[in-house]
Amino acid sequence: MKKILASLFIMFLCSTNAFAFEEIFVEERPPASTLESVQKDIHPEITFDWLNIPVEIRTQQAEQYKNIIFNSDSNIYLDKEHFNSVFKKYKRDKNFKHHYMLANNGVTQDEDAKYSPFYYRKNTLIIYAIQYNDDIHNSLYYTAFGKLYYADITSENYPNYQYYSMQYDRKGNLKSAIYFVSADIQYMYNSKKEFIGIWYKDKMYDINGKQISTREGW
Repeated sequence: MKKILASLFIMFLCSTNAFAFEEIFVEERPPASTLESVQKDIHPEITFDWLNIPVEIRTQQAEQYKNIIFNSDSNIYLDKEHFNSVFKKYKRDKNFKHHYMLANNGVTQDEDAKYSPFYYRKNTLIIYAIQYNDDIHNSLYYTAFGKLYYADITSENYPNYQYYSMQYDRKGNLKSAIYFVSADIQYMYNSKKEFIGIWYKDKMYDINGKQISTREGW
């Protein structure tokens, strides 16, 4: 399955200036989040027509999904106080040595959780991700020393399309948000609720239909 989660995480790393884009390597293993495990063939085909519609329609679509994501009734659009209250117990991974070892040795799933490694220059694991089986709506990213670095939270409809997710740093600052129309189509927004672009497979297009980015592993 495509590495949607990996692409989002690399964007987050770049936005915080933590590492250079080309230095982050995502191992070819199933990622921690079941964002990657949804079976594409059980969902109806959705046509990608972004490049063929007027900019006014693109704007309306982007605004429509933004309003869904940033709805005040959303249970995953959290202020810092709420985030820190909910994720206080996740700020440190008490079993980080064990989880680091699992991720670094290619273990992608056990009876408790799913795991995914993120490497620096292909040989040093700097971040590992955990998605607990009893809490599939939260994917947690930790440094090699078990300090929470990043959290990805999905809406209640997940893993069924359509759903959305929001990405926070360890202090509860919203970094980005994404609306998943299908496995191939996602709308991206920044922390200011501004539309960044739409992903179609490995390419991202802006509101004017101009290609502005690509991602690997698609």
